[in-house]
Amino acid sequence: MTDRIDTKLAELGLSLPEAAAPVAAYVSAVEAGGMLFLSGQLPFKDGQLVKGRLGENVSLEDGQEAAKLCGLMVVAQIRKALNGDLARVKRIVKLGVFVNSTADFTDQAKVANGASELMVALFGDIGRHARSAVGVPVLPLGAAVEVDAIIEIGTAL
Repeated sequence: MTDRIDTKLAELGLSLPEAAAPVAAYVSAVEAGGMLFLSGQLPFKDGQLVKGRLGENVSLEDGQEAAKLCGLMVVAQIRKALNGDLARVKRIVKLGVFVNSTADFTDQAKVANGASELMVALFGDIGRHARSAVGVPVLPLGAAVEVDAIIEIGTAL
């Protein structure tokens, strides 16, 4: 599957970023009971954090792009946690999408589609997942979006 994901990324004109190091007292990924739990991932574009608030200074389209960038970081973290073996991914189980937004912004689900659609584009049917999409008044470092994930994984060959 790793080759398939790399091929799909190339077809989409995308590449995986370097998996970001934690910015506080936590780890990026925990493998337990056949599941991989990923900490929240932030959106980086050209090495810069995408900051701002939906409904204030970030458009819906830019929010969707930020969620997609978070999704790319999620895949980068999966690859790192599984020592490059994306073939171990059995299912993207759930994404949690947090949208830095004003009190009157109500399109968090549309923003979250940026990450969700990426998972389906890269992983096909096993990329279809349950999801939460919530608005929050602030995110770490002023990020526009944050995405965490739960992934079902198989054993290494």
